[in-house]
Amino acid sequence: MSIVTPSTPSSSGSNEEMPAVTERTARRSAETALFMRDHVLSLVSHDLRSPLNAIHSWAYVLDRKIDAKDTTAQRALEGIRNGVDQQVKLLESIVDTTRAETKALALKRAPFALRPLLDETIGDVREGLAARRGIVLALNTPLAAQQMDGDRERLAAALWLLVTFAVEASASGTTVTLDADVDTATLRATVSWQATPAALTDPALPHVLENFARAQATHPREAGRISWVLALCKRVAEAHDGAFEQGEFADGQSSTLKFRASLAGA
Repeated sequence: MSIVTPSTPSSSGSNEEMPAVTERTARRSAETALFMRDHVLSLVSHDLRSPLNAIHSWAYVLDRKIDAKDTTAQRALEGIRNGVDQQVKLLESIVDTTRAETKALALKRAPFALRPLLDETIGDVREGLAARRGIVLALNTPLAAQQMDGDRERLAAALWLLVTFAVEASASGTTVTLDADVDTATLRATVSWQATPAALTDPALPHVLENFARAQATHPREAGRISWVLALCKRVAEAHDGAFEQGEFADGQSSTLKFRASLAGA
């Protein structure tokens, strides 16, 4: 089944619904920023420890080579060791401690219907951003009464971010498509669109994701790494025994975001 939402707000929506959408959009944006912060701290912790370990190892090698009577060389070696120790303590006391609050993603699992979640996602993104950007949203899914046992709020945030990012990176008049189905015991959601990286940082366009997040997403990615702004999608997928993949992101080319989550207990 394919459902296409118009690029302008539906006249059937009540005024009471709009504040709720606005509130959810603001909350989703804040959650996205929080998970991105933790993702960046994780990268910093990992990427700094590797060279620090190497420096520590080479300091040990130098210690065996340097004449113990060479006081200048011994002071230099001691300075290297102290510098490494200070950096490690900094990572442990600030970086790792800051991440501790959200490092383990707690889930509130309960059965819920999948189709309403998909419809809600499309509706929120349409009202929150797509309509203002002149972008059409399409939902392709055979799902009707299928149930899932998982954290609905976490999954809603992840699906919202999938579609919102694609809208942020799209040109006016184009279409963003969300394909969703169930394969054995797994929910599969794929967002596809024609990438326009310049749209992410165009100040003339409306945005809901923060500036830094959108700007970083335009930078080249190292193999296997995702754009920082999509960290929430990765964490939520993995917490539900699934996975998240970000496809190539080249101007004018088709791009995809793929999200999988276990239907545990469905």
